[in-house]
Amino acid sequence: MARWKTVSIVGVGLIGASIGQALLRRRLADDVIGIARRQTTLRAARRVNAVTHTTIDLARGVAEADLVVVCTPVATIPELVRRAAEHCPEGTLITDAGSTKAAIVAALDNNLPRGCRFLGSHPLAGSEKTGPSYSDAELFEGRVTIITPTRNTRAEDFDALEEFWTGLGSVVVRMSPEEHDEAIGMTSHFPHLVASLLAGMLPEQWFRFTGTGFLDTTRIAAGDIELWKQILMQNRLNVMKNCQALAQELLRAAQALRDGNEKVVEEILTRGKKNRDALGG
Repeated sequence: MARWKTVSIVGVGLIGASIGQALLRRRLADDVIGIARRQTTLRAARRVNAVTHTTIDLARGVAEADLVVVCTPVATIPELVRRAAEHCPEGTLITDAGSTKAAIVAALDNNLPRGCRFLGSHPLAGSEKTGPSYSDAELFEGRVTIITPTRNTRAEDFDALEEFWTGLGSVVVRMSPEEHDEAIGMTSHFPHLVASLLAGMLPEQWFRFTGTGFLDTTRIAAGDIELWKQILMQNRLNVMKNCQALAQELLRAAQALRDGNEKVVEEILTRGKKNRDALGG
């Protein structure tokens, strides 16, 4: 397994700090530089042993990086990647952990100074919790990480990044940025919106009557609002299509209930159970 001398992580929240912990615990990097806007975040990252050094100065933090990983909300990623490319060593590979890919890749692919390259990543791991205090060195173990190369991507860059994520325990899958956004729009972004809508519909006087079913179904609605707003807006066309499809399914279900059509209700429940059982977990 490849060992990195210096990995710089821009944004040491849940994902960034978990990457740092995994790198250090698995001895895959000599130094992990944590970069954040707030000293409080950096102190928390140090407390959980996610970094070896910290700074609020991005230029200083990436100055000796062999790899830069940007783990910030999706709207900020392109600008931070460009800034990192201006100050890291020439030819440095830069990746991210953003939940959207098409817009980010379009802004950065083959468009960085000083021979630096960007190759997008998205580890399918996380939590509704935020911050380095919730990080986990085993967060990526057995979880899929999607890498989104383009026709401009160098084979050696893909290989290096594949080995990086594999070293953290991930199963790496290759997808185009557009295919990624379509798939994750359905499996992650759309469910988050639905969970938020469902949680938002609950009248306060019924809060005390919620059981595990409601709590499990709406758990992800507790996620960071600003982060998810950016994700939904960047991938809004794919999420919109899923909303329209759900509206049709809800109408079909409503009509079946109105008409007392047990056959349709059973079909809906059977298909849902079949797919959910197939997912496991």
